[in-house]
Amino acid sequence: MAISYREWRDGDDLALLEIWGGPETEQARQFRGTLAPSGSAPWRRCIVAEDVVDGVAIPVAAGVVHEASLHPERLWAYLEVDRLHRRAGVGSTLLTMLRHEAAQSPSGVSRLRTKVEPGTPGAAFAEAAGLAPIQRSRLVVVEPGALRLPVFGDGSEAAAAEQVEDLATGSVELSDVVGRYYTAVHGWDSPGELSIGTVQRLFLDELSGAHGAIVLRAPKASAFGPGVPASKKGQLQAFAISYAELAPDKAAGEGAAKSGHPTDVFLGHEPKLPADEARAAVRDLLALIAFQHPVVLELDDSMEALRAVVEPLLESGKARLQGAETLVVSDPA
Repeated sequence: MAISYREWRDGDDLALLEIWGGPETEQARQFRGTLAPSGSAPWRRCIVAEDVVDGVAIPVAAGVVHEASLHPERLWAYLEVDRLHRRAGVGSTLLTMLRHEAAQSPSGVSRLRTKVEPGTPGAAFAEAAGLAPIQRSRLVVVEPGALRLPVFGDGSEAAAAEQVEDLATGSVELSDVVGRYYTAVHGWDSPGELSIGTVQRLFLDELSGAHGAIVLRAPKASAFGPGVPASKKGQLQAFAISYAELAPDKAAGEGAAKSGHPTDVFLGHEPKLPADEARAAVRDLLALIAFQHPVVLELDDSMEALRAVVEPLLESGKARLQGAETLVVSDPA
């Protein structure tokens, strides 16, 4: 085995796919797309390991480290080694080279992070390299009717319409709450400053796949006391954004619903709510959106209100995991 290392070149992706075959994990599938030529906008360094066989250099492994505008306090890193070349120091050498490149990043950030599936060779390699879990994430399918429908106010349609609203995904009010919620549940890896425009681009505009949004509001309250009719909408307490990857048009969406295929939903709440009110708002909105059709939620351990609602459903069989857990692992602070 004669291993040499060089920068990534065009065509390496196809050569490595022939050697690697299909991705072993969902994380590998996602990260393979980050293997690309080194560059500075955004900053990226990508290295390939070749094994020279009968005078022919064959790519067998690759690693990448890069900056990201979202979550800028760490660099993303990924490396993959052909099964036949593992446990021979190739991965460790690539990681050392990536760390050397990271030490020269223009931002001055050098801590690495990546995503792994527990119990896999990648997770074991990351642990041996000193990367420790900073977050666990699960995809959870909530089955139809898992939660009893809430009763709003006096139980009338008018009372329900006062608190449940279809809201345009371009809403500044919605964007504000979504951005603050995302920041609040990512204290373990700060997303940095999120402007309204950034929030809309990442979570709410057409290119993000956002298909629609439903919000839950507090009951209307008059600013002039209980004797004066309320006219102002109640505070936005919780939101549910559906994504259209599984339903690119209305007809497809109806077909997906009829087949029981779960809809991808981002569910969150006003982060300033007290814990009990946040749980209640999330529970009520989840009961509504999953009343007739299943939904799939990304559940991070940091999402305390959502965990409090969803974990009992997992225990009772009214919800189930979709795929394996994901761990975000990082260099120590």
